[in-house]
Amino acid sequence: MELLFTRAEYEGRVAKTKAAMAARGLDALVVASPANQFWLTGYDGWSFYTPQAVVVTLDRAEPVWIGRKMDSVGAQFTAYLAPENVIPYPDNYVASTERHPLQFVAAWLAADGQAKAHIGVEMDDYYYTARWHAHLTAGLPDAKFADAFLLVNWLRLRKSPAEIEYMRQAGRIAAHAMRAAVDAAAPGVRQCDVMAELYKAQIGGTPEFGGTFPCKPPNAMVGELCAAPHLSWTEAKLAAGDLFYIEMGGVRHRYHAPLSRCVHLGPPPGKMRDTVAVIVEGLEAVLAAVKPGVALEALEAAWKKVIARHGVDKDSRIGYPVGIGYPPTWGELTCSIRGGDRTVLEPGMTFHCIPALWFEKYGLVVSESFVVTATGAECLADCPRTLFVK
Repeated sequence: MELLFTRAEYEGRVAKTKAAMAARGLDALVVASPANQFWLTGYDGWSFYTPQAVVVTLDRAEPVWIGRKMDSVGAQFTAYLAPENVIPYPDNYVASTERHPLQFVAAWLAADGQAKAHIGVEMDDYYYTARWHAHLTAGLPDAKFADAFLLVNWLRLRKSPAEIEYMRQAGRIAAHAMRAAVDAAAPGVRQCDVMAELYKAQIGGTPEFGGTFPCKPPNAMVGELCAAPHLSWTEAKLAAGDLFYIEMGGVRHRYHAPLSRCVHLGPPPGKMRDTVAVIVEGLEAVLAAVKPGVALEALEAAWKKVIARHGVDKDSRIGYPVGIGYPPTWGELTCSIRGGDRTVLEPGMTFHCIPALWFEKYGLVVSESFVVTATGAECLADCPRTLFVK
């Protein structure tokens, strides 16, 4: 199986990780996040429902993947690692009341000379559980542990040219899938059937390249459910006058390009159309403000300036960095487009700007994923910034 990136790119990522570890005085890093494991090694399997880890140590040239024996075959196929750096644990560690995979990881670290090491762990990652930590610390009583949550995530913030190309392809898939949903939406059509057409386009991709499953289902709501941002469709049939709110993402080799639009069945109320115009104006002000050297809080200020002029208020962030996505999120969890965030834009950073507005009876959204270039923002999807009317 061909690697998604060159060996040199993976080695560069590991070198950056080791430099960040050394700056914190860490000898080893236990990576629980599937997205970070993928970034570091290329491993891509739906096996993270059982414990698996990638371990980076300062004295090893390559990371080590440790996981379930049956999944070590997949690591041999997808990771850039040498065979000896794929370490399987026996299947009797899986779903056992007598042993735990992190006991195996702790024993491996001890045997590798890390019994008294300073070890970083991703304390707040979705996959690093309290039981993981209990077994790891019990198995390495002389080691010192430190929270290294987001250490790798911050290194992922600036994408390589190869990563950006995958995200451009994901953006094309996103626009294709959104168009499929818009075309399918009509009175009498079940909401689930509209989403089935979206999924078909999302997975099928384009004639040039295929898509794949996203890290999470679309947020897709109809009618008053649009007032909540993170609900799902039903099997109910669409009716004239319905508003369909859709937030989804195109996916290419685990790289996600989110995209959001709304569809109204029939002429929308004037207030709704006017509000979408405000969202679009604010979004375009944000995109116009994107430049290397600009802080994220300046992007939010550009948005606030527009909506204040129209008497609109929004108290939540309007964006976040995106890229590799594994359940439950395509967000990178590091910074946000909001007031007070002084993270400075650099070429190669990628964000989802989603200045949605929610009201008592409905919500509206027009969003864009973009990459920061030397001259400004390059949007990843080519999709009209409008309230689609059917």
